[in-house]
Amino acid sequence: MEKIYLDYNASTPIAPEVADTIRALLDRDFGNPSALHWASTPARTVIEAAREELAQFLGSAADEIVFTSGGTESINQAIKGAYVTRRDDGNHIITTRTEHPAVLSTCAFLERQGADITYLPVDGSGRLDPGAVAAAVTDRTILVTLTHANGEVGTIQPIEAISEILRARGVLLHIDASQSAGKIVIDVDALGADLLSIAGHKMYAPKGVGALYIRRGLRIEPLIHGADHQSGRRAGTESALLAAALGTASKIAKDLSKIDQMRRLRDSLFTRLQEAFPERIHLNGHPEHRLPNTLNVSLLGQNGSEVLARMSGVAATTGSACHEGQYEMSPVLAAMGASEPVGLGAIRFSLGRPTTEDEIAAVPGLLATAIDG
Repeated sequence: MEKIYLDYNASTPIAPEVADTIRALLDRDFGNPSALHWASTPARTVIEAAREELAQFLGSAADEIVFTSGGTESINQAIKGAYVTRRDDGNHIITTRTEHPAVLSTCAFLERQGADITYLPVDGSGRLDPGAVAAAVTDRTILVTLTHANGEVGTIQPIEAISEILRARGVLLHIDASQSAGKIVIDVDALGADLLSIAGHKMYAPKGVGALYIRRGLRIEPLIHGADHQSGRRAGTESALLAAALGTASKIAKDLSKIDQMRRLRDSLFTRLQEAFPERIHLNGHPEHRLPNTLNVSLLGQNGSEVLARMSGVAATTGSACHEGQYEMSPVLAAMGASEPVGLGAIRFSLGRPTTEDEIAAVPGLLATAIDG
């Protein structure tokens, strides 16, 4: 059976250009970039070139980029670092229930350390009302942490409007851009970001590398302590290989020419599913303010997890969980107020740069076979 990969929001393959970059560095530029001798200089040059590439992608300065092990570390450093550094100014953090577990688990940890966390509601499309943020801010609020675009339903948050509110109140904004990087335009100044997290494996780089943007002049406590690497913001010997891989991936991500193709294929898949299963397809997420590659639909009358289990040739996902034979809908759809048939019937198809028309055309038939089977 042909294998079709439609789970790019979970992880992407390494792009050929990124693989070429990795191969070129496997047997050279191996020195410790922090040392001061002939073997360290080439490695340091590679890292700084990668930092500049990523900065150009984000619209930032190179010295505002900190390389990390991935999105989860970046998120932890942003939230915990801001909390520790600004604890004397307040203990209040604002977020939503539709955030990635890396955000929610970090907030839960900080609650045990004395933080006051407000979890704002979202509407039925997963979108946050900027007015709700304004109403939730107090004189003890030190940070708002929000996803740029939800990885499950694709909904894009009105970050620019929210950041204007926060800037006027002197509240820091952390943006989790793990899912939006390479799919929509990211500009840290336009977004009003103080902190912004990136995950390499979501944008065709290897797993194990990411980055945290820290606005110039903003100091937050490091998550990892040790030697004075990356201007004291993240201890640990830097990897020229991984930094270069992310730099090349960000260079690819700057080219959004394939985004329209992904959007067209996504919409084509939605139309095909509606035609194949009339009156049974429900769209989850915002119909317009949504990632161009993401289609989360509920097949009413079916259990999404069970259907996917029978579609062995198609890699897609559902946010529901099974515990001792009992299914629970995803926390994201629950927070959006989805009914049980909608929540349990959900399937997320997320497309990537390599996705083809033939793959999209094959999905409705494979889905029908899985249901009949």
